[in-house]
Amino acid sequence: MRKTIALAVAAVALAGCGVLPGRQVGGGGEEKQPQTVAETTTEPPATAEATEAPPQETRAIASRQADVSGGGQHGKARVDILGLKRQGRTLSLNWAITALDGKVNVHNGLGTGPLDMTVSAVSLIDPVNAKRYRVARNGTGQDAQCVCSGTQGQFLEKGQTSTLYAVFAAPPADVTKINIEMPMIGVLTDVPIS
Repeated sequence: MRKTIALAVAAVALAGCGVLPGRQVGGGGEEKQPQTVAETTTEPPATAEATEAPPQETRAIASRQADVSGGGQHGKARVDILGLKRQGRTLSLNWAITALDGKVNVHNGLGTGPLDMTVSAVSLIDPVNAKRYRVARNGTGQDAQCVCSGTQGQFLEKGQTSTLYAVFAAPPADVTKINIEMPMIGVLTDVPIS
């Protein structure tokens, strides 16, 4: 009986994450992606707290500085793209945001609204196919959450860094560079996909 319940729970969890075949809505490109089976690995989610520890990778593949403001906070920030990795039908984006001056509101500054304390408003833009990719969701209902970092309580002071991630549907295999659009920061162009 316990094994049956455990298997049922595992099947529901895997179906909700998109590991098992089935219909997934939202979080991807605006058109249906070709379905291929590929082996993927998952990394543990990053914590939502601001840290001063160095990011997992030390070399940025793209960077951008910007004057930022949001939620009454004003400052200057630098975003370093640490990785943009294709894994089967998904693309994982990892980056660090560092406050260079003043205060940087990561708390809700990268979300889709004032009560969205995630990085769900970050998107990828494929200039070759004129297509936008939004952050993946873990379901299809109103309560579906983004497959991305939570940012609640992150108000960075000068010198503080927060390491963040988001998962997207992968663009076609022939797309080797993509643009990354981030609220407050702007667009980072021609970021290489590995």
